[in-house]
Amino acid sequence: MSVLFTPEQNSALILGGARSGKSTYAEKMVLACGNAPHYVATSQIFDDEMKQRVHQHQKRRGTQWSVTEEPLNLCEAIEAVPTSSSAILVDCLTLWLSNLMHHDRNVDVETSQLLELIPRLGQPIVFVSNEVGMGIVPENALARAFRDHQGRLNQSLAAIVDRVDFIAAGLPLNLKPQRTIQ
Repeated sequence: MSVLFTPEQNSALILGGARSGKSTYAEKMVLACGNAPHYVATSQIFDDEMKQRVHQHQKRRGTQWSVTEEPLNLCEAIEAVPTSSSAILVDCLTLWLSNLMHHDRNVDVETSQLLELIPRLGQPIVFVSNEVGMGIVPENALARAFRDHQGRLNQSLAAIVDRVDFIAAGLPLNLKPQRTIQ
């Protein structure tokens, strides 16, 4: 299975559910670029379970990755990565969105800034995000707002990146570019 970008591709969105294998797949995609891998981590550690998840990600990546930890100011973190020889992995947009909502940031403004930044980037970038809208309708207003923001963020990003893959059970399904049978 090749996860390489084609020469005309510079950006990708990797979607999937929790523990679907999307981060591992995205890491392989970034490493296959041949550029120096840079990891932008958006998580915040609030409990032992999250601490363990972060540790597992760090252990799997090893020491070849440079890392920026930024839970809120994602555009600034991306812009700070050297452009000439790096490939960026942003993991993950779902936690970034959760952080924005937790800190009462304007999700629409933050999303617009991210969408405006992507076409200006000079290096490959891969975003990881959860697909959260495939289950039951959440019971409370905050959870419904989160689901709706996540769905709009994923749609907006998918519209402008070069490639979109959906990961289920560790297996990729390519959604974009769409290949048609001639």
